[in-house]
Amino acid sequence: RALLPIPVAAAAKETVTVDNRSDLEDLHLYATPREQRFRRFASLEFEGQLYMTPHDFIQAVTSDEPKHAKKWRSLSKQELNQILMETPPVWKGSSKLFRNLNEKGVISYTEYLFLLCILTKPHAGFRIAFNMFDTDGNEMVDKKEFLVLQEIFRKKNEKREKRGDEEKRAMLRLQLYGYHTPTNSVLKTEGEDLVPRSYWDTLRRSTSQALFSDLAERADDITSSLSDTTLLVHFFGKKGKAELNFEDFYRFMDNLQTEVLEIEFLSYSNGMNTISEEDFAHILLRYTNVENTSSYLENMRGSIPEEKGITFEEFRSFFQFLNNLEDFTIAMQMYNFASRSIGQDEFKRAVYVATGVKLSPHLVNTVFKIFDVDRDDQLSYKEFIGIMKDRLNRGFR
Repeated sequence: RALLPIPVAAAAKETVTVDNRSDLEDLHLYATPREQRFRRFASLEFEGQLYMTPHDFIQAVTSDEPKHAKKWRSLSKQELNQILMETPPVWKGSSKLFRNLNEKGVISYTEYLFLLCILTKPHAGFRIAFNMFDTDGNEMVDKKEFLVLQEIFRKKNEKREKRGDEEKRAMLRLQLYGYHTPTNSVLKTEGEDLVPRSYWDTLRRSTSQALFSDLAERADDITSSLSDTTLLVHFFGKKGKAELNFEDFYRFMDNLQTEVLEIEFLSYSNGMNTISEEDFAHILLRYTNVENTSSYLENMRGSIPEEKGITFEEFRSFFQFLNNLEDFTIAMQMYNFASRSIGQDEFKRAVYVATGVKLSPHLVNTVFKIFDVDRDDQLSYKEFIGIMKDRLNRGFR
């Protein structure tokens, strides 16, 4: 279903429309699936680099496709500065930050990847993320330290680039990273066989290897070559001198997770306090590789004759559990259920032991009814884990 309508900011209407459908299609073959998705949903361009608005980002993580074919609007320096001037400080953040900013914000590709990392991580991982940025160990993250993120994801991108027309690849790098040719990396060089697969693993590995002294020496060059973004101003102030503490960082990450879940929940609840069990199943099966979702839905309809509804707290607790899926998998393997089905009590206990999340009996029963295709009140562990990994990563394994 479509998201609740969000009005377009007046400032964005004054930007220049750039008709670039042909460019979009021409560079499509040179982009990875994540890059393609960013380019499809991004709506702003400044000095050749593409940006998402906060509204674009919300759409990208809650919708299959943009509502309308995107035409990148070219921002002037004055318009960008005006957008950044209206960015609130981090201590004014809330679980409505992205909805309140709406079109009045700019998010770069590397920040898009960072925000995606946040959405799929457990709360325990927030401290790990903060410590990875805090390279000098002073319990504060400054702008220079955060900009290591740019270098890490650029380095990963260079290793993943598809071979082909160098001119086209250079255009793609400019659109996504704001530079024409590969920059000198501040990371130690590693063999191709050691490159981790996920951006989270890349972040976790590479920040520990980042030579902060080298980055500090180049910080002025890096800062001057990059335009400020909504996230940089939100975290470090309009002058870039503020520092980010763990409490503010944690609250930002928790608020972002909550905001995306609220938007998905509200798009189905129609103003009610609950969504139907069938709607919950629809949300759960989105972005998965399940080809025939109708069989799951029909099975659930026959198994839950009386609709009770799923509250937002139940909804949120389940997705908190999904963000702890790796720990749950380990716990289940220790219980030696890896190759066979499990019952509701075993499932509920394993979730709590592994993640600390308590799922309500009704929620657990609903999950079982969705996935219990043969109706023996047992869950096929391997099939459930595979489908949920797809959902956790929103279609990008």
